[in-house]
Amino acid sequence: MPDYPFEKGLYETGDGLFAYLQPDGGWGWSNAGLITDCGQSLLVDTLFDASLTRDMLNIMSDAAGVGADDIGTIVNTHANGDHCHGNGLCRHAEVIASEASAAEMAELPAPALAAIMAQAKGLGPTGQYLLDIFGSFDFTDVAEKHPTQTFSGEYSVQVGDKQVDLIEVGPAHTAGDVLVHVAGDRTVFTGDILFIEGTPIMWAGPVANWIAACDRIIDLEPKTIVPGHGPVTDAAGVRRVQDYLHFIDREARQRYDAGLSVRDAAHDIRLGDFSSWGDSERIAVNVSTLYREYAGDTSPPDVTALFGLMAELR
Repeated sequence: MPDYPFEKGLYETGDGLFAYLQPDGGWGWSNAGLITDCGQSLLVDTLFDASLTRDMLNIMSDAAGVGADDIGTIVNTHANGDHCHGNGLCRHAEVIASEASAAEMAELPAPALAAIMAQAKGLGPTGQYLLDIFGSFDFTDVAEKHPTQTFSGEYSVQVGDKQVDLIEVGPAHTAGDVLVHVAGDRTVFTGDILFIEGTPIMWAGPVANWIAACDRIIDLEPKTIVPGHGPVTDAAGVRRVQDYLHFIDREARQRYDAGLSVRDAAHDIRLGDFSSWGDSERIAVNVSTLYREYAGDTSPPDVTALFGLMAELR
């Protein structure tokens, strides 16, 4: 396992490459990355609100000499707000995302999240759960900026003399997940294809795509792997995420075939070796997504009901 402490802050992982880590890696506490070379810079993801992103950018300015106005490119690995709600603080940056992520970003803008949180106290156990997991973030203070450049498949950008390859591996966690690969420095920023020491949450699927995305990371033979949540990891950490995905697919399939409901299956599955991972209640979303996959159901998930079930499981 790479020797980087899982403590809040910026860590140089290579020649001009940095990981910005946010413990505890649970809901909303995402990581980001910075790639610099020859006076140019690329930011991999921003954070869940503007305040957190400002703090990160100030730390990057002090430690790496790269201020918000110096960043030329932002790559959003996917559409979830904890990876893009600070984009607008980098006023001069081109924002790149996959076409699927760009479309998904418009589905739940920050004002909608702010409205939900304002009503949370009146929503019973589900509202208390939302306050528990999202109460630390200020969705009234964001800096949204939508992608100015989109792509499908693969796309490469230059940062000084460094080639940065963007590899679309979604739909998996979300509709348009992207890996950011710096081959010359044997580094991959994975977005939420990897949750390390935390439970993966599969909003989109299919599960085979996510398993294949893990294989893709391993095949790149990186020395440093920066996950979307959790500590910096290595190939063994990637395989553990795969193990969870295989496990949950197998367990959900057995219960689907036996006719159990999503709720009953989520309560029935025993997590065993994965029970120590944070946010284990996300099994509710994973079972729901897998059930819809097994049934060939392409309708969107009932997010409100799923947060209610996660609250119940928690």
